[in-house]
Amino acid sequence: MSKLFIDEVTGAGVIQFSPANTSADFTTWDDNGLYWRTAPSDVLQGEVLGNLIAEDGNATLGIIYLNDSYGTGLAKFTKEAFESAGGEVVAEQSYNTGDTSFDAQISAVKAENPDAIAIIAFEETKTIVPGLAGFPSDKLYFVDGNLADYSADFAPGTLTGAKGTLPGLDTAKLGDFTDRLQAFVKDEGGEPLKDYSYAAESYDAVILLALAALQAGSTEGADMAAQLQSVSGGKDKGDKVTTFEEGAKAIADGKKIDYDGNSGPITFDENGDPTEATIGIYQYGDDNKYTRTN
Repeated sequence: MSKLFIDEVTGAGVIQFSPANTSADFTTWDDNGLYWRTAPSDVLQGEVLGNLIAEDGNATLGIIYLNDSYGTGLAKFTKEAFESAGGEVVAEQSYNTGDTSFDAQISAVKAENPDAIAIIAFEETKTIVPGLAGFPSDKLYFVDGNLADYSADFAPGTLTGAKGTLPGLDTAKLGDFTDRLQAFVKDEGGEPLKDYSYAAESYDAVILLALAALQAGSTEGADMAAQLQSVSGGKDKGDKVTTFEEGAKAIADGKKIDYDGNSGPITFDENGDPTEATIGIYQYGDDNKYTRTN
């Protein structure tokens, strides 16, 4: 989606800041230094996922993935990591946005009898998983795009033992942050949040933009962009701050800052990518809900 308008946005001198874009393509995009993200590149998640599948004792792997920059990139990096760990990817099947039937892809993957299957998808997972009936659920692997609460979608036990990866810190340990999110949603009349995927990254994106504007003394895109790496601690190492209030006070006092937020240390590089990231590993229980294991 971002590729459809990134040139228009950054070409107009406006910052495009994503808390959830993970495609590796954005690292080298010609964006005039105006594209930034708090979500780590799929290079990192693919490496963790591929190694996880290998470490679980699987020698062969089948991959079903969405045929877009997200899916193809994550499939590529997962394959590279898995094969570097000594495994073999025996089947790779893609599907296109809008597809409603995945019988051909499922049949082709199952025909190769892989030890494990990685599903790199979004909502389509609700259709793909039933088609894999009979395949051991503890040999299924998900990613951030489809790591979700499926308790209302599948019969109990459907996903028991399945695993997945998701960038970000353990939200279960961010009690104050998640409590405030739920309170905000309630005040706005919304339904309670069921998961917090990229919530911390979204929050930190806003704080970093605000701090960059303060340090630049300007809300012009190029001026703010010139300060984003600095306020993240990516250069000119400054005082550690963990809230907007702390950062704003330090900037007002003429100090350099290093903002570490709810998503962890961001520390941007010159491409606008975070140089540090935490990739969590999650596992499903009998209730088709996931919990963090590492």
